[in-house]
Amino acid sequence: MRYLLAALAFAAVLYGSVSAQADKRIFIIANYADGYGIDRCLASGAACGAAAATAYCKSRDFTRAASYRKVDKDEITGAVPTAGSGCRGAACDEFVAIECTR
Repeated sequence: MRYLLAALAFAAVLYGSVSAQADKRIFIIANYADGYGIDRCLASGAACGAAAATAYCKSRDFTRAASYRKVDKDEITGAVPTAGSGCRGAACDEFVAIECTR
């Protein structure tokens, strides 16, 4: 009987720890200078970037943006986009990380 109770307790702890984790994902996007200032708001983490970051998250079926900030290439693991379609000069050398949550 003790083994059954211990197994149930272990299962409850395991289930609770898995379900308690929020579903979150970090997106790395190119920081294009668009002339509207949104790029500076996102890169600096200023409050004016909250609407843009939240809109980005909602477009990917997340609820909100938990954080957003400029990231260096050294912080990114994996492939880093290089100059190509959509890049304007050195604009693709700057990236923004947006952490989205459900």
